[in-house]
Amino acid sequence: MSKKIFIILPHKDQFIKNYAGSASIWVKDFFNKSQFKKKINIFGSTNNTNNVFVKKNYINIKIPELKLSSKSNFYIKKLLNYCYKENPSLIEIHNRPSYLLKISKFYKKANFILVIHNDPLNLKGSITVDERKKLINLCYKIYFVSSWVEEKFFNGIDKNFYTNFRTIYPSINKIKKFPKKENLIIFSGKLNAAKGFDKFALAIIKVLKKYKNWKSIIIGDEPREKYNFKHSRLLFTGWISQDKVLNLYNKSSITVVPSLWEEPFGRSSLEAGSRGNAVIISKRGGLPETIENPIFLKNVSSNSIYLEIERLIKNKDLLKSTQLRSFKKPLHTITENTIIMDRDRKAALSPYKKININKNSKLKILHVFNRAEKIGGRIYFISTGKKIENGLIRLGHDVEGISDRDILSYNPKLNAKQTLNKIFLEKSLYYRPDIVLLGHVNTIKEECFEKIKNVNRNVIFSQWYEDNLTKSGPDFEKNYENLKTNFKYLDNFFISTHPDDVSKKLNRIKYHFLPTPVDKNIEKLNVYNLKNYTYDVFFAMSHGVNRGIIKSGKVDEREYFIKELMNINKDIKFDVYGYNERNPVWSESFYSAISKSSMAVNLNRGKPKKYSSSNRIGSLIGNGLLTFIDYKKKFNHFFNKNEIIFYHNGNDLSEKINYYKINESERRRISFNGQKKYFKLFNEVEVAKYIVSESIGVNNYNPIWHNYLK
Repeated sequence: MSKKIFIILPHKDQFIKNYAGSASIWVKDFFNKSQFKKKINIFGSTNNTNNVFVKKNYINIKIPELKLSSKSNFYIKKLLNYCYKENPSLIEIHNRPSYLLKISKFYKKANFILVIHNDPLNLKGSITVDERKKLINLCYKIYFVSSWVEEKFFNGIDKNFYTNFRTIYPSINKIKKFPKKENLIIFSGKLNAAKGFDKFALAIIKVLKKYKNWKSIIIGDEPREKYNFKHSRLLFTGWISQDKVLNLYNKSSITVVPSLWEEPFGRSSLEAGSRGNAVIISKRGGLPETIENPIFLKNVSSNSIYLEIERLIKNKDLLKSTQLRSFKKPLHTITENTIIMDRDRKAALSPYKKININKNSKLKILHVFNRAEKIGGRIYFISTGKKIENGLIRLGHDVEGISDRDILSYNPKLNAKQTLNKIFLEKSLYYRPDIVLLGHVNTIKEECFEKIKNVNRNVIFSQWYEDNLTKSGPDFEKNYENLKTNFKYLDNFFISTHPDDVSKKLNRIKYHFLPTPVDKNIEKLNVYNLKNYTYDVFFAMSHGVNRGIIKSGKVDEREYFIKELMNINKDIKFDVYGYNERNPVWSESFYSAISKSSMAVNLNRGKPKKYSSSNRIGSLIGNGLLTFIDYKKKFNHFFNKNEIIFYHNGNDLSEKINYYKINESERRRISFNGQKKYFKLFNEVEVAKYIVSESIGVNNYNPIWHNYLK
């Protein structure tokens, strides 16, 4: 098998300098930086081969005038002939799912990467759920040009089941020196109402009449819509090459992108911002993902556009500071994203695996918790049970496991509990564990506990628990009722709040604080090291991790808090999941989501209690996000203000979010400190050692965080 890579463009998207489409610009940009340049052939169709971007690597398929057959079928047939002849190992297809479905049917020797540039629900071959499922099962990877496009693709599909996709944004080369600016305002794109051109034109005529030393250039055309906007300092260029567009952005001071339609991405704002423009945009589609510091239109109207332009013209300091912020930190750069794509290409061309095994043993521990097999294990990244078990194994203990919820779900309802209790009893009797460690388990019968105690009199029963057991908190009576049988036999109870806040405690049980553990193999990111962030603040909640999606009609009190927070922070970009009909994210999708934000808010249900927290706190701080937590939870006993940001109320939180958005170096430093401290205190080995030591009564062991307890 050869190591050749075929990149296939839509036959209508010409790979030429003066009339390139979005896919052609993408291919040109990322080709120039790729380590695989010598292996790549780019396929397209144009009558202007003298003007193609890369002549050496480009193969043109000339399509004749056809009356009885489609141009697409002719193009695909020619592409297949090249495949049979050259045997490429990797085929990358841009924005044509239908091409991929047809080519993969006849050529099966390659891995496929599909790059989707537009709304997939409007592309032939990806309109239906079945078509999109087929695509993601066929592809080695699917790239989306924005999170908005990604979410459209997974409409009706649980994306947490898949890992072979990512968002890779159209990108730009950063220029070194801030260019010399003129009093110039630009609009670039199709000149139609969907792009907001008519509203921009009305606004710019008004601006030019009032401010005599300003001028405007409009780039693009639209034969299907006609407008008659004229002014002596208003210039229409028609379509021009990307290089010429970038040169105009070098000179311009302000760019306006007032789209009314859902932009899949929006290259104009990306390019303009990178060249030091103050960019005014609407919050449509993928536009908010194009630039880190845009000026958002309150509404897409000519008056709103006029007022934002005038505000920049009259406030030179604001104009300059906005320009500099955009220039210094372009959100998506060609070099960085090419590295990501080349890494995927390398893996597709030369796949490999690594396996590590640890066989040490000390104690025998039977660990019973929900491994979530029935939902594909998609909660592994927040699974306290998994992290505790990893810690137990790394300490050298021998661990046997039972996944209680999965056994219940795999068996008929009438005998599901009976089956679980049978397995639990038999494994306990055969294995003879030193410790039986239960997670959120509430279906073990009294007779099972009794039989195990009678046969293995020295066995210790411990349980870890993350839900509320305080009367003032949510679902107390339900949670307590579920655990009543366990409480008759437990020796130790580890709970994710301060034991003093636990209601209806039993004297015979030892209660201990359970911190949410982190694990370097799971909390694997250092988000503070990333150069750019699409959003400012990440927040996620769910209506039950096993459910996986939001529940219609269910209201979580956290929604009111986060909604108010967003309402009073219009210029902060929030990425919120589990809210407003947007489903939660799980597994690798979660890592992708948190990588797009520099900060996160940690909230849990009910009134704040000492040491209580959503268990996502480990995922947030452990992956290196600057994390905000309510002061009343008393995490200041473990962390200081140089490690976690504490807030007293919504207004205090808002002020701090805005402060740390601007103060980047301080934000990164605190994120790093918080992650370092969290791993020092609450890593999976330390938490597992603590559980074992407290369970067997080792009096000479104190975990590091015991020095901080109050």
